[in-house]
Amino acid sequence: MVVTIPEWAFGYIIPEIIITISAIIGLLVAAFGRKESGGAAASAVALVGSGMALVFTFFLWDVNTSIFNNLYTIDNFGTFFKGLALIVSLLVTLLSFRYVDREGIIKGEYYALLLFGVLGMMVMVSSNHFITIFIGLEVMSISIYVLCGLLSGNRASAEASLKYFLLGAFATAFLLYGMALIYATTGILDIRGIAKYVMSGNFSLTPMFMIGMALIIVGFGFKTASVPFHMWTPDVYQGAPTSITAYMATGIKAAAFGAFLRVFYTAFAPLLMNWSEMLWVIAVATMTLGNITALVQNDVKRMLAYSSIAHAGYILIAFVVGDQGSSASILYYLLAYTFMNIGAFAIVIILGRKGTENTGIESYAGLAGRHPLLALSMTIFLLSLAGIPPLAGFMGKFYVFSAAIKAQYYWLAVIGVLNTVRRGSLLLPESCHGHVF
Repeated sequence: MVVTIPEWAFGYIIPEIIITISAIIGLLVAAFGRKESGGAAASAVALVGSGMALVFTFFLWDVNTSIFNNLYTIDNFGTFFKGLALIVSLLVTLLSFRYVDREGIIKGEYYALLLFGVLGMMVMVSSNHFITIFIGLEVMSISIYVLCGLLSGNRASAEASLKYFLLGAFATAFLLYGMALIYATTGILDIRGIAKYVMSGNFSLTPMFMIGMALIIVGFGFKTASVPFHMWTPDVYQGAPTSITAYMATGIKAAAFGAFLRVFYTAFAPLLMNWSEMLWVIAVATMTLGNITALVQNDVKRMLAYSSIAHAGYILIAFVVGDQGSSASILYYLLAYTFMNIGAFAIVIILGRKGTENTGIESYAGLAGRHPLLALSMTIFLLSLAGIPPLAGFMGKFYVFSAAIKAQYYWLAVIGVLNTVRRGSLLLPESCHGHVF
């Protein structure tokens, strides 16, 4: 049973409070500490803060309550995504220790923005209200806009930041307008209140309501890099600092899917048949275009960007099904995807040099002879991303396709399997056998 406890509400957001305080302390330490040690202190604060927040997040498991006048909810769904965002924060912080020194990135601001981005993710996935979802989205997005451009003197980084800002602001406008249209037709901003109203006898499905749902899909489609809202992804992933690319490909995608799931599985669940057909088409287009386009890339970061697009399509397969089993498969898929994707980007960072990240495919030729452990690790990560058994990526796809088959979405499952076969049989021999080894 969901209850409101205003007196003790702040006790339920201790992880968010820890992340906020850590970000502020990191900024102050970098600003007023010694130049030689300020950056290291800021990174340590980010690491400790993320770890402490993750520990307190574990204590929220099996807690089910609503706080701040139902603006915010604490449940296992949100707790899972909070934990995932904090795991991403820990891993990216570890990746960044040497990377920011090598590339000359301003450290205090870098780690503070990382934490503020995680704060936005945590707010997004635990919100029951369109306003708090939007606030979380903006906190996350503004942090990423800046992080993408922190490679000083790098034109590609500046271009990535500007492109992501312009297109992101445009997509946010679609999302906000969609929420406004839903409010105009229902008079409600609380997503559970919308669900109750939709199931009541007073509701009638109007074109304005359908347009509002479509615009919300556009807004979330941009954040999840779903076709046809994916055009920013390869350029931004390539130009941004590699550690931030890993952060975007995992944390942002997970948070966006978390908010996407909460809105559509709660507010619009009674209208599943109306929006699932639209997502069916988007899922097929996303995984097909992502897989095919990844085959012709000659840059590892761009290839992983299109791989990220394809994985969004696989997740949308389970999204279309719209039941509890498919939701569990999405959570597992995102967890496995986070580790294998950050692992791949970690190898890219290790093989890079200052001013030259060596992301061209040709840079990986003969890697097994020079760095056999790195070559083996990269191969395992790519095999898992491709869905080769018995790795975690295969199990994720298995659960997603099983959910689709159980719900009798046979053609969607068949198309997903065909995309996986294409990915495994064509992408891996070309990128791994021909270049890594």
